[in-house]
Amino acid sequence: MRTFLILLIIGSANFFSAQNLLTPSNIKLDSKYIQDESNEVSWTMENAGKKIEIGKVTTEQKKLNKKELLIKTTVKMKQAPETWVDSTIVKIADFQPVYHSSFNSMRNMSLKFDKNKVTGYYLDKKTQKKDIINEATNTAYFDSNSYPALIRFLPLKENYSTEISIFDYNPTAKKGIIKAYIEKVEKGEYNGKKVWIVKTTDDIQDRKTESTYYIDLDSRKVIKQEINAGGRKMIME
Repeated sequence: MRTFLILLIIGSANFFSAQNLLTPSNIKLDSKYIQDESNEVSWTMENAGKKIEIGKVTTEQKKLNKKELLIKTTVKMKQAPETWVDSTIVKIADFQPVYHSSFNSMRNMSLKFDKNKVTGYYLDKKTQKKDIINEATNTAYFDSNSYPALIRFLPLKENYSTEISIFDYNPTAKKGIIKAYIEKVEKGEYNGKKVWIVKTTDDIQDRKTESTYYIDLDSRKVIKQEINAGGRKMIME
C-alpha cells in the first residue's frame, strides 16, 4: 500500500509538471492582439551609468494568410556593416513553428519544422563547416526565435509563471528541445502607461541571461525590454 501511494504521488507530480509546460498543444492566446505591425527600437548598453547605442532593431509582424504569421527581425549594429536577419513563420492559432532562417556575419541557418523532425542546415562562416540538420522530435514545442514574440499574447496576470517548451539549434552548445521560463509577472507603470512587467529566462544560456519585458496593458505592445547578461545590462526601447 505504501509503495502504491509513493508511485501515485510521483505520478501526480509528473502530471502537474507536464500540465505546466506550455506547448502549441495547450496554449491559449489573446489572438485579437496579433496584428500586422512594424517597429524600430534603439539597442543600448549601460556603461558607468551612461547609455551607449550599439544598434537598431526592426521587428516586422505580418499575416501571410489566415493561418500563418511571419515574424522578421533585422539588426543593424553600429560597428558591423552587415545586417542580421532572422525570419520565423508560425501558425497564428497556436504559434506552432513552420520555418526559421537566420543570416548574419557569423552563420547562415535554415530550419523546417515538421511533426516529428526538424530539417535544414547550419553554416559556420568562420570555419565554413556546414552541418546538415535532421533532428527527431517527440514532443510539441515553439521555435526559440518566436517565443519572445509569443509572450505578450499570453493570458497574462499577476504572479503568472510557466515553463515553455522550445527548440533551439546551436552546434557548439545545446540543441534540440529545451525550456524557456516565465518567472514572474506583475503590474507596474512605465512612462505613464500601465504595463505588465514580465521576467523571463531560458536554457539557451543556462538561465544566466534574464530578459524583462514592459508590455502595455491595453495594446500588448512591448514598450521596453531589458536584458541582463552576465552583469551586462542592455536595453531596447
